[in-house]
Amino acid sequence: MILGRLSQYLSERHRASLADMALGLAASPEAVEAMLATLERKGRVRRLPAGSSCGKTCGKCDPRATQIYEWCGGMGEGSGAGR
Repeated sequence: MILGRLSQYLSERHRASLADMALGLAASPEAVEAMLATLERKGRVRRLPAGSSCGKTCGKCDPRATQIYEWCGGMGEGSGAGR
């Protein structure tokens, strides 16, 4: 269930930091990272290189120390529709 919520969260935002996803899902960063590894193996997400932008312009985080993930799955995937 939480894997579906993570998929939906990232598919809606297209790109997000590990910290943002953990906060948005009320889960520990370690738990989210484990779920992201599963989605990465399935080809639905990819971890961006260090220094990548999260897509926001607030400038509140250090891009060199922030893990950014990007949704690679289809736009409709991960929405939880029909579940």
